[in-house]
Amino acid sequence: MNVRLEPYLFFKGNCREAMEFYKNAFGGDVTYQTMAEVPGDVPGKDEHPDYVMHAKLESGPLTIMGSDSEQASPKTAKVELSLSGTDDAEMRRIFDALSEGGTIRFPLEKQFWGDVFGNLTDKFGVDWMMNIEAPKA
Repeated sequence: MNVRLEPYLFFKGNCREAMEFYKNAFGGDVTYQTMAEVPGDVPGKDEHPDYVMHAKLESGPLTIMGSDSEQASPKTAKVELSLSGTDDAEMRRIFDALSEGGTIRFPLEKQFWGDVFGNLTDKFGVDWMMNIEAPKA
């Protein structure tokens, strides 16, 4: 199957800050287009020229997109982004980076299914789950 899930997150004026935060956690590169760069007469363009119209973080197989929107909720809707992987050190580094300024709801701990699992809410209100897969025998 050649389909990818690419989460698109909406922020109330702090998209650039959020995307730089995620870049710090995941690495990769972020591209931005501001409202000022949008051609033509677009609602909100004059009021918020520095708002991010579209941002895209790409880091290996991971892509997160975002935008500033007056319609964004103060906190993200009930969606949890789930990360899975086998590189224990890298997964723990990402978990720690995402938890900076946020709340760890369940620390990374070995679970009954054999993997290490934890979850957190980052400082932007985005909920994350992390599963570090146990080595296969």
